[in-house]
Amino acid sequence: MPWKYSGRIIRGGKSWVDNDGTTHPKTWQLWDSDYRVARGVTWENDPAPYDNRFYWDADTPRSLADTLWVDSADKAVIDPKTGQQGVTPGLKSIHKSATKATAESFLSKSDWQVIKATEVSEYSVPSNISTYRAAVRTASNSIETAIDSASNINTFMALWDIPRDSANGPPTGNAPINDWPDEV
Repeated sequence: MPWKYSGRIIRGGKSWVDNDGTTHPKTWQLWDSDYRVARGVTWENDPAPYDNRFYWDADTPRSLADTLWVDSADKAVIDPKTGQQGVTPGLKSIHKSATKATAESFLSKSDWQVIKATEVSEYSVPSNISTYRAAVRTASNSIETAIDSASNINTFMALWDIPRDSANGPPTGNAPINDWPDEV
């Protein structure tokens, strides 16, 4: 990451002014480390990388479970929108909802055929559409079961792993979280 002086970023190859008003030359990076330290110049390492879909920071995973709102005395905090105790959805709830929404979007494309079959006695839903709709519902249930079965953040994150025969081999299927049938 950057070199810093007194909380400010200083750039290599550029002169800079310290808190006493002294201008330091653009060659300041040639100073030995003791001299830089004596002048208050420090190096700040990059923060550890992390996947913000699953972690708040490099050391803090997001919660898998829903979290009820409580105050410092452990009393329920009421959500003003609902009048009920507030809840922060966990990763499982968030992704189960997303799975349901994905299934709904896949099924909605053929809903008109199902409705037509209930309203018009001479019409029936084509078998390939019925088979596809059943496969979408099965996939949705399987994905939700896999989400519920994740016991920790690592098993949850594994739902996004694309299966391969070898580390660098081509994909052999879809990640469990995205294992939907092909559209018809």
